[in-house]
Amino acid sequence: MGGDSAGVDRLDGAATAPAWNRFAQWGAWPARTLLAVVAALLVLAAFTPLTASMDGAPSEVPAFVGGEGAAQAGIERDDDLAFYDRVIERIDRGESYYDFIVEEQRASDYPVRPGLAVRLPTLAHIHAWLGEPGMLVLALLLMGATVWAWWKRLGEEPGGRSMRRIGAALMLMGASLGLNRYYFVLHELWAGMLVALAFGLHRPGRWAWSLTIAALALAIREHVLPFVLLLGAMAAWRRDWQEAAAWASLVLVFVAAMAWHLSLVAPHVLPSDPESPDWLVLRGLSGWLGNVVLSSNLRFLPHEIAGPLVVLMVLGWAGWKSSAGTTGTFLYLGYGLAFMIAGRANNFYWGAVVAPAMFIGLAFVPMALSSLVKSARGRA
Repeated sequence: MGGDSAGVDRLDGAATAPAWNRFAQWGAWPARTLLAVVAALLVLAAFTPLTASMDGAPSEVPAFVGGEGAAQAGIERDDDLAFYDRVIERIDRGESYYDFIVEEQRASDYPVRPGLAVRLPTLAHIHAWLGEPGMLVLALLLMGATVWAWWKRLGEEPGGRSMRRIGAALMLMGASLGLNRYYFVLHELWAGMLVALAFGLHRPGRWAWSLTIAALALAIREHVLPFVLLLGAMAAWRRDWQEAAAWASLVLVFVAAMAWHLSLVAPHVLPSDPESPDWLVLRGLSGWLGNVVLSSNLRFLPHEIAGPLVVLMVLGWAGWKSSAGTTGTFLYLGYGLAFMIAGRANNFYWGAVVAPAMFIGLAFVPMALSSLVKSARGRA
C-alpha cells in the first residue's frame, strides 16, 4: 500500500508540475541516478586543478584589464596579443594579410603547420578598419544586443518569463567580459559574444538573423562550427528542412572559404617549419572546467567554487524543458566534451566561445535541483 501511495503521489505531482520543468516529470530512479552523477561531478570539480600550464603547475593567467590600466599596473602585454597587434598594424599600413602572416608567425616562433594554425583574417581586417575606438563602440552594441536578445527569448520561451530579470542579469555578467579592450584582438572573445547573440536570436521557424550572426562568428573563429552543426541537426530533428538546408549551406560555404584560406597560406609554408604540438591531449575534467572558468568572469572566484558552478550551469540548462533549454544543454555538454578531449592547457581561451551565455543556466539551478530531489524521493 505504501508503494502504491508513493506512486500515485508521484503521478499527481508530475501532472501538476509545469511542462517546462523537465526533472519534475522524471521517475525516481532516473532522478536518483542523475543526482548521484551531479554530486560526484561537483566534488570532482571542487578539487580539479584549473591552470593554463601544461604540467598542471600554477601559472599566471593574464589579467583582464583595459589597455591603459594594464600599462599603469605594470602588466606586460601577452605575447599572443602583441602578435595580433602587429598583424593589425601591418594591415592598417596597407599590407596584404597573406603576404606577411606566415613570415610573422615564424618570426614569433609560432607554428604554421598545419595551416589551421594561421588564423582567418576577418577580425584583423575589422579591427584595422574600425580602430580601437570603433571596436569599443562595436563591443558596447554587441553586449546590448545580446542582453536584449535574451530578454526577448526568455520572455517568449515556456518557463522563461519568471526567470527574465535574473537571466538577463546573468547574461550581462557573462557578456561584460566583451568590453575588455585589452583582449579586443582575441578571436574567441568576439566569436563567443556573436554565438551568444545568435543563440538568443534563434527561434524554430525564425532563424535568418541567427544564421547571419553565426556566419560572422564562424568567419572569425572556426571553433564556432559545432554550434552551427548543432542548430542544423536540431532543425533536421524538427523536420524543418528549409532551416536545416540553410545551416548545411553555411557549413559548405565555410568549408570552401577554409580551403581557400589554406590554399593562400600553403605557398608560404616551408618543409622545415615545425608542426604545431598535438591538440588532442585528453585533459579530462580540467580541460572543460579550466577553459570556461579561466576565460570568463568566474576566474575571480576561488577555483573550488568556480569549477562546481560550471557543472551547475549545465544542470540549470538541462532542467529547463524548452527549445532554448534543450539547445543549451546539447551545446554546453558538447563543447565540454570537446574541451576534455582537445586543446592544450594554454589554449584555455577557447572557452570564451561558449562561456558568455552559459551563465543563464544558473537562473534555473534552484528549480532543477529541487525538482530532481523531489522526483528522486518519488514525490512532487
